[in-house]
Amino acid sequence: MTRFLRYKRGAGWGPLVVNRIRITALTLLAITLICSGSWAQNHGLWTLESVLHQLDAQAKTFRSLSADVERTKVTVVVNDHSSETGSLLVRGDKMLLQMKAPDARTILRTGDNLYVYTPGLNRVEEYNLGKNRTMVDQFLLLGFGTSGKELQKSYLITLLGEPVLDDKKTVELELTPKSSEVRNQISKIQIWFDESSWLPVQQQFYETGSGDYFTVRYSKMVRNPSISESEFKPHWPKNTEKARPQG
Repeated sequence: MTRFLRYKRGAGWGPLVVNRIRITALTLLAITLICSGSWAQNHGLWTLESVLHQLDAQAKTFRSLSADVERTKVTVVVNDHSSETGSLLVRGDKMLLQMKAPDARTILRTGDNLYVYTPGLNRVEEYNLGKNRTMVDQFLLLGFGTSGKELQKSYLITLLGEPVLDDKKTVELELTPKSSEVRNQISKIQIWFDESSWLPVQQQFYETGSGDYFTVRYSKMVRNPSISESEFKPHWPKNTEKARPQG
């Protein structure tokens, strides 16, 4: 103790004390970086656990979204690619997807109600989601405010990597549905999250059996814009034919 005090009064702290301070500082820095996620983000060391934790944190502040959409269907056997574009609005459990010509249609989801309006046929199909609501949300709202815990409930999740997509650094996940009902339709889903916003920039859905898939790409995304309630009201003409398909 006397030696330590003498060293401190003279030339400064002893090497043992300096080393302990250095180790403590590095430990605190490492803890801070890991907790904030900045270490993984800056050095490409994302783990599945840290990605899911980040999605949990981002889901708490997600309220709404607007984006442009491009959907491409790929038929593998004939190598056919068909694309369409549109716009998307999301707020809570409400969604408005408007696809442009040549196959123009509007898909509106509010609570348990889902509407598919086709202006070319002057026809709207109305569905009550009921017990199928959760399954429908897995496709319509996947990645938009979805927490890591919610993903884990519905999917087996694999972290595939951190590719660059449209000049954005992303985290790519592969999701295998746990539900046999969902797997009968979709065998797996790949989703790319932009590391700067934690919103999906691309999703790829693989159809069971055929090997066909469709890709959905998002651009011009705005997180938490102010969206009027009127956007989620039916706007088709009064003389529109209404149908309620069963099954």
